[in-house]
Order: sequence, then C-alpha cells, then structure tokens
Amino acid sequence: QVQLVESGGGLVQAGASLTLSCAASGRTFSKYAMGWFRQAPGKEREFVATVNWSGRSTNYADSVKGRFTISRDNAKDTVYLQMNSLKPEDTAVYYCAASAAYVSSANSYYYWGQGTQVTVSS
Repeated sequence: QVQLVESGGGLVQAGASLTLSCAASGRTFSKYAMGWFRQAPGKEREFVATVNWSGRSTNYADSVKGRFTISRDNAKDTVYLQMNSLKPEDTAVYYCAASAAYVSSANSYYYWGQGTQVTVSS
C-alpha cells in the first residue's frame, strides 16, 4: 500500500503560480512512477503530468506543457507540481497517483490521494 496526501491547493488569480506537493508513505516511493491528474466539475478526470521513478523522464498534457513542471524528491518521498501562468480553465481538484508503469492512463495508477482544490479566478 502507498498512502498519498496532496497539499498546496488554493485560490489564486489568473497568471499566478502555485506549487502542489504530494507526500507518500508506505511502500518504497522510488519504485513508482508518479502522476498528477485533475477533475473539473462536470468533467472526467484528465491526465496532467507524469514523472518516472528516477525523475529523469517527464510527460505532460498539451494543455499544461510549458506552464507546469512535475518533479520528485525520492529522499523526501514527495512529488511536486509547479504550476505557472495559471488560467481559469486550470480550476479543478488535483490528484496525485502512483503507478508501476510510466504512463499517462489513469487506469494504470494503483494508488490515489484525496485531492486538493485549485481555483483560478479571472
């Protein structure tokens, strides 16, 4: 089992920056690829970003490419999502998740956090 706890969400204005953190506990964090997903009201959960076990490889949704950066610190069992130039359409609940594979499909992620709300006002 891996327990994941997100933090860092909040209410910001368009153009601002925000950093989300996801602290892991339980099984060896460094064994897992980590991903960030988000779900806006009335919409399906969508992929945002993923990082492989070492942190050397990352992948992003086109909608956030160039604005968001995913990273991890295996010594701290934590994954981050740095979000810059936020837009109102980034408003959603953001979830971190752990997977045995470095993929973007939510179906491949075994463990999920409870989510943190990000609201971007115009």
